[in-house]
Amino acid sequence: MIRMYCRGHHGTKTALCADCGSLQSYARRRLQACPFHDDKTTCSKCPVHRYKAEMRDKIQTVMRYAGPRMMKHHPILAIFHLIDGLKH
Repeated sequence: MIRMYCRGHHGTKTALCADCGSLQSYARRRLQACPFHDDKTTCSKCPVHRYKAEMRDKIQTVMRYAGPRMMKHHPILAIFHLIDGLKH
């Protein structure tokens, strides 16, 4: 999702810009620190939010942009995400 956002807003082709790269590494560190691991619910239903307010706002901006485009670019992942959201 971050890559789609970066391509759409910053015009990158292969690599992420510095800002999006730091956001991606921050998000990965937060996911690795998640206490739920395989039992993770969708982020909107998570009882533990471990993002700083500034980073959470950036991630939400990315998700608002990339979320509706997921069906076009990654349909299988989008369907699995919708199913996972219904389970929890």
